[in-house]
Amino acid sequence: MPAEKPGCTACTPAPATSPERHVTQPDKTALINRLKRIEGQVGGILNMVQDDRYCVDILTQLSAVKSALDGVGVQILTSHAKGCVRTAIAENGGDDALDELMGVIRKMVK
Repeated sequence: MPAEKPGCTACTPAPATSPERHVTQPDKTALINRLKRIEGQVGGILNMVQDDRYCVDILTQLSAVKSALDGVGVQILTSHAKGCVRTAIAENGGDDALDELMGVIRKMVK
């Protein structure tokens, strides 16, 4: 069984002038590579539409892209839960972090 990968290592608030937070993603290179492949798939779908390809073939490719994006989302969500949320729970009970996590999950399952 492979070793468990760590979660986010640094969910930190941005400067007071910005509501953004930043995080150092574990496996950042792998995430970037996956997203670049998805970007290529989307370009392929664009070409299919431009070339008047069969609707079912286009829909099949759209489904594959949605599935690939969901996979990236689950990977980032898992990292966030194991890192940022776990840290927030340990430091202050994590109520805000858990509320935020549940909001994101609700959006993902729609």
